[in-house]
Amino acid sequence: MDFDVFIKTTLYFLALINPASKVFILSTMQPAYTKAELYKVSAKASLAALIILLVISAAGVFVLHSIFQVEVYSLRIAGGVILFIIGLTAVRKGRFYEQNVQDAMTNDISIVPLAAPLIAGPGTITAAIFYSSEHNMTLTMIALTAAVAINFVIMLSSVWIGKLMEKIHAFGPLIRITGLIVAAVSVQMILGGVSEWLTITLSAMNN
Repeated sequence: MDFDVFIKTTLYFLALINPASKVFILSTMQPAYTKAELYKVSAKASLAALIILLVISAAGVFVLHSIFQVEVYSLRIAGGVILFIIGLTAVRKGRFYEQNVQDAMTNDISIVPLAAPLIAGPGTITAAIFYSSEHNMTLTMIALTAAVAINFVIMLSSVWIGKLMEKIHAFGPLIRITGLIVAAVSVQMILGGVSEWLTITLSAMNN
């Protein structure tokens, strides 16, 4: 396994997982989580999201092609559009979700919204399927596991990180900068999907 490719892939998945959104939610919960509660919620969300992503990376291409008759480039374009809306929301409003999502939270937020859609979101799912189809599936699954594990460690430190961010008034700028990166990644996904579609279409026309 190419270690450099593994690091780049892991960091790419980590950017799509976007730990900042999880830190913001977990650090602003009222009443505040105890260490035990934070560990339980973080572990449950991370495990559920990892299972979703690993299953999708293994079976996603088969499901797309055999059941829904959808090409991977179409998924990249659709996922990119959704991810761009999420990034744009962060840049404009300083949050990665609509306000009613937070208002609808119950005591157990580990599965919804943490595991899905905030960890196993549209961008991460799209990238997992694409990397599995175009690159090495084993590498993709290991990189996904590493990215979720890093996010898990960050989630465990979310209360401390949140207090620090509030003290220096950095939450707003951090979320907006992260949102801009997410938007840029989404544009790259869309361009990649369009490029793949054009290549296949032109090749079919020439033949």
